Amino acid sequence: MADERDGQERSEQASEKRLREAREKGDVPRSRDFTAAAVTLAALGALLATRANIGAQLLALCHGGFAIPREALADPRALTAALGAAALAALKLVAPVLGTATAAALLAPLALGGWTFSGEALGFKFERLDPVAGFGRIFALRGVVELVKALAKFAVAAGVTALLLWQLAPQLLATGTGPVRAGALRALSLVGWASLALAGSLLLIAAVDVPWQLYDYARRMRMSREELKQEYKETEGSPEVKGRIRNVQQQLARRRMMQEVPRADVVVTNPTHYAVALRYDEARMRAPVVVAKGADIVAAQIRDVAARHRIPTVEAPPLARALFRSTELGAPIPAALYVAVAQVLAYVYRLKAAAAAGQPAPPPPVPEIDPALDPQNPR
Repeated sequence: MADERDGQERSEQASEKRLREAREKGDVPRSRDFTAAAVTLAALGALLATRANIGAQLLALCHGGFAIPREALADPRALTAALGAAALAALKLVAPVLGTATAAALLAPLALGGWTFSGEALGFKFERLDPVAGFGRIFALRGVVELVKALAKFAVAAGVTALLLWQLAPQLLATGTGPVRAGALRALSLVGWASLALAGSLLLIAAVDVPWQLYDYARRMRMSREELKQEYKETEGSPEVKGRIRNVQQQLARRRMMQEVPRADVVVTNPTHYAVALRYDEARMRAPVVVAKGADIVAAQIRDVAARHRIPTVEAPPLARALFRSTELGAPIPAALYVAVAQVLAYVYRLKAAAAAGQPAPPPPVPEIDPALDPQNPR
């Protein structure tokens, strides 16, 4: 895979989303040399650990095979039974080695990329039949590294094999001079130790291959800045779309807020910059609640809705500013404003009573608040 895509330099580390998508496709760091070395070492280690038992069972298996009577060879049933017993004995003989090798094959991948299964990785891809792309992969950096690794593995295996044959030649020749049982056990032991040394040499290749695979995977997963920006837009949304959604949400919230204004008891104004609508139900609320509030254009809309529904409006600039700054929408007013709001509500109740009795309106109140609660009060 090239280091650049669409002419853009891939200099940024891969994001979590890219790594997750690659894993879903079965693309994870893998070292075949490490897995092969682990499986070989585990199998040979199990073979050496059980060599005495394996030798004895092999000898017993051979004795059993040669001890079959001549008449049994002509009887299909007896011959089938003898072969079945020999196959079962041979399976039990190699079971420890096969079990250890299987466990190593399953556990070795956990050291790098972990277990993963992807149906997409098994699918047929037409681009793999492209000869131009095939030659490109061969002469790419990854292909050169694989070629160097193959040559290094051959050189190491050949060197270790030659050294072992040179060192163990006298012992191998001496195995045919003693008893058969002792010679077989000695030969099996020599082959096991030689194979273990040969497999151990693969760790040299794996020790180089594992860091390379991790580096190569990180290199292949790198992203360009444009790809990071595009991914961010896909996951978080473009700023334009997010702004449009935010505007729609604000409009819906403002519409719901305006629907609460006709239910308010009073609207406290600045008189032009701020408007705060209050509602108080003595049976259900422990304190008046702000059902709508706004500044400038929104404040004008609140006043218009209040006028259409004949909601009393009281001009109290310090109280309006304090309510707007200190109280969230739908929340009760703070205790520090209880007295001032009570004066306003008392005025509203007197105003309604005067209107019902046909009397002149009472003078509007001048609510007093703590100067520290007025955001425009100089300190």
